[in-house]
Amino acid sequence: MVNDAAIAREVLLDVGRFSKVGPGAPSDLWTPILGPSVLLNMEGAEHAALRRALGPIFSPRAVRELVEGRGRERAGRDPDATSPLAAMVARLDAGETVDLARVVAAQAGSVICGLVGLPPTDAAVRTSIAAAQVVTGMVRLHRRRLTTSQVAYARRVLGELTAPARDAYRAGDESTVPGRMRGLGLSEREAMGAVGAFVLTGTETVQSFVPRLLAIAYDTGWTGRLLGVEEAGSRSEVSGDDLRRRVVEEALRVTVPTPAMLRSVRADAVVGGERVSAGDRVVIATVNCCRAAGAFDPDRPVDPDVRHLWFGAGPHFCLGMPLAMAQVEAVLDALTPLAATGRRVVVGRRRPARGVLVPGYRGLELTLDGGHGRGRAVEHGQGRIVGL
Repeated sequence: MVNDAAIAREVLLDVGRFSKVGPGAPSDLWTPILGPSVLLNMEGAEHAALRRALGPIFSPRAVRELVEGRGRERAGRDPDATSPLAAMVARLDAGETVDLARVVAAQAGSVICGLVGLPPTDAAVRTSIAAAQVVTGMVRLHRRRLTTSQVAYARRVLGELTAPARDAYRAGDESTVPGRMRGLGLSEREAMGAVGAFVLTGTETVQSFVPRLLAIAYDTGWTGRLLGVEEAGSRSEVSGDDLRRRVVEEALRVTVPTPAMLRSVRADAVVGGERVSAGDRVVIATVNCCRAAGAFDPDRPVDPDVRHLWFGAGPHFCLGMPLAMAQVEAVLDALTPLAATGRRVVVGRRRPARGVLVPGYRGLELTLDGGHGRGRAVEHGQGRIVGL
């Protein structure tokens, strides 16, 4: 068990001795469900080649279009349909209370629909989210692999979810992600494996993080600065987009969207002074590695060993990070004009999610008021950060 950021980074960068393929590695969990050709369970030249092939899918323009839903009208999307974020802004502006967790789930579900080639109807979004959560919710660190019945269930659920992706791939329609994968030269097996992996690994990351980001910012008095408003009495060494980026990254460090990472030992080695043997399992407790840097403080200098560790390091650094960050930015961009009018985004009632892989909220209420100030947990001197 690795609890130190510097040691964790050494393990992640040493792909010669520590692998995602082997006993106790991610391959034990995901190969039975997704097949052998997904980035989650590959190493070496084949992994590098597939990563290069998928790269254009995650270019800035591609992820922006996917998050905004552009290019899916031909798949049956109503171009006049109100996006979840636009509906959220309208309701907040009208003085209503909004459940941010539901809004972000709908946004993430819409992106999943784009990945698999489905029009993002309400029913499709709900089905996509539920399917992904069922599969990821079965993962437990104390088990090296899923049970036979769990694998069968996960394959059935994922097969139903990605069936439209197979159709889109075969049709070759490059307005869809599977169609673009075909145009980039990926085989059908590679494309379907990649779609399944992105659906499983990317869904809960965004769903869990965005509500926690707003909760932590509110509890610590950083909401205004996160949304581009300088609050009374607040000071920071950075400003503008750089300040938003620091707040987001610091919240990622504290929430750690990938609480643990797994590696299988390929050859005898030493990890933090402890000898490990081929076949051993290394569990990197990313949550401990990242939180050891201290409490939430965007003004603190960034520890290079900790920076982005929640997304991995080296050749396995998260390929989908630009998509995740684009979804986060979309929510903040939607809220920023409201904050600019002088109204304060207020976090209200919170309900934790149960049976999920990544800790998050099942419900988190947002409202607007006309004042400025710090979140109630800090304002009332409760001495705790509720958003954590």
